Amino acid sequence: MTTEIIYQGELRCKATHERSKTVIATDAPVDNKGKGAAFSPSDLLAVALGTCIITTIGIKTDDWASESSFEGTRIEVTKTMSQDPRRVGQLDVDIYPPAGIQLDDKQRQIAENIAHTCPVAKSLHSDLKQNITFHW
Repeated sequence: MTTEIIYQGELRCKATHERSKTVIATDAPVDNKGKGAAFSPSDLLAVALGTCIITTIGIKTDDWASESSFEGTRIEVTKTMSQDPRRVGQLDVDIYPPAGIQLDDKQRQIAENIAHTCPVAKSLHSDLKQNITFHW
């Protein structure tokens, strides 16, 4: 995967995914001299964790029965910053599978294990607290 990133000045960047040409804009947050007009780089870290969790669950569960589908799952990620040095200190991930999903205990455990072991979760520093909660 290759991404081209162009600094546009005023603490804004444009990142282009080479293969798809999808563009993401970033802006520094208002508490760090930015305008908060787009995702901040640390916001994208939170987005990366949430989307990695559900994508990895989807990869594992795509061949499960349709009543066990995670399609429509909603995820809320709340980012808390820490200081000295400034960094993401905590990510609270709340996962809301679709109403009516039918999973046995083993399937729920598989999904919960995936959430804690997806590639992004395993790539984050151990000092970053990850609170992952499924709302079954």
